[in-house]
Amino acid sequence: MDGAELAGKIFYTWLTLVLGFILLPSAFGVSLGISEIYMKILVKTLEWATIRIEKGASKESVLKNSASVGIIQRDESPMEKGLSGLRGRDFELSDVFYFSKKGLEAIVEDEVTQRFSSEELVSWNLLTRTNVNFHYVSLRLTAVWVLGVLLRYCVLLPLRVTLAFIGISLLVIGTTLVGQLPDNRQYRPQKGGICVANHTSPIDVLILTTDGCYAMVGQVHGGLMGIIQRAMVKACPHVWFERSEMKDRHLVTKRLKEHIADKKKLPILIFPEGTCINNTSVMMFKKGSFEIGGTIHPVAIKYNPQFGDAFWNSSKFSMVSYLLRVMTSWAIVCDVWYMPPMTREEGEDAVRFANRVKSAIAVQGGLTELPWDGGLKRAKVKDTFKEEQQKNYSKMIVGNGSVTSELD
Repeated sequence: MDGAELAGKIFYTWLTLVLGFILLPSAFGVSLGISEIYMKILVKTLEWATIRIEKGASKESVLKNSASVGIIQRDESPMEKGLSGLRGRDFELSDVFYFSKKGLEAIVEDEVTQRFSSEELVSWNLLTRTNVNFHYVSLRLTAVWVLGVLLRYCVLLPLRVTLAFIGISLLVIGTTLVGQLPDNRQYRPQKGGICVANHTSPIDVLILTTDGCYAMVGQVHGGLMGIIQRAMVKACPHVWFERSEMKDRHLVTKRLKEHIADKKKLPILIFPEGTCINNTSVMMFKKGSFEIGGTIHPVAIKYNPQFGDAFWNSSKFSMVSYLLRVMTSWAIVCDVWYMPPMTREEGEDAVRFANRVKSAIAVQGGLTELPWDGGLKRAKVKDTFKEEQQKNYSKMIVGNGSVTSELD
C-alpha cells in the first residue's frame, strides 16, 4: 500500500465518520449524546485542573495571575464633590490635582479599551493563550495540557475545518439554487420586525439563525466574509452597505424603512453597538436602528468563557486567525434569551428608546451597561465629551459654585 492509497483511505474514513456521526444526525434533528458527554468530561477536567493549581501554587500567586478585577479602584463621585475638599468657590491651583488624578486613572485603566480585550478568567481553562504559567505547576497538569493541545489541534481543528468547508460549500450551492426559485409566500413571515442583540462575535449570527431566518444588515466585507455575503444575498434580500454609504445615516434609514415596509421580507437582524464587545458589557446602541419604526425584538447573548473565548478583536486578528482560535478552543457555549417585544412609547425619542432596550438586554444577560460608543475602539474621543467636562468646571467657577444647583 503506497502513501497516496493510505492517505485516500484515511480521508474516506474521516469523511464517513463526520457524515455518519455529525452531519446526518444533525440533518434529521437527532442527537447521539456525544456533545453532552464531551461537555461533562470537559467540565470535570477543568475542575480537576483548578484543584491542582490551587494545591500546586500559593493562593496569592493564583489570584495575581487570574484576577478579573480592575487594577485601580475608581472614585465615581461627580466633579463638584471630588473638588469640594480641595478648593473654595473660585479657581485654585489645587484643582490641577483632581484632573491629574482622573487623567492617570484613564491612562492606567479606562472603561472603554478594556472592553476590547479578551475577558479575564478566575481559573485557567487549559488554553495556552489564557495564561502561560499555570501548566508548569505540576507534572500531571503539564501532561493533561499536552494531551489537550494534541486533542484540540489534531482532532477538533481538522473536524471543525471539515465541517466549516462542508457548511460553506452547501451554503454557497444552496443559496445559489434557492435564488433561482420564485418567491413563495408560504415560507415568508407575514409580519416584519427588527431583532436587536448585543454583539460579541460574527458567530452571533449563526447562533440566532438556528432558531429562525433573518435579513442581515451590515457593511460589505472582502475576503472570506465577502464570499459568504455574496452567497447569502442570492437567497434573501439582505441589506449590505458600502463603507461610504454607512456614513450616510439618512440613506441607511431609508433602505431599512423600505425593507420593513415590505411584509414579504424577513425580519431584520441588527447589532446596534456596531462592533464586537468582549462578552462583559453592553455599550451604546446607535439610535438609527430605533428611528425606523416597527416592533423591536430584543435578544441577549452571553458566552461561557470557561470553554473558549468567542470575542473577535477585529483590530488585532483577521477573520482567518479568529476562526483558527475558535476552532482550537474546547467548545463555544452560550445562553440566548429571547425577550418580550418592545415598542417606542409616546413622547419617547430614539435615543431614550435605544437606552431602554440596551438596559433590558444588559439586565437579562448579566452584562455591564456602559454609555460609551463602541466606535472609540478605532476612533478618538469626540470633542463634545471633553467640552462637556470643561463646561461643568466653568459653571463651578463663574456660576454659583455648583452644577446641580443651577439645574435645580
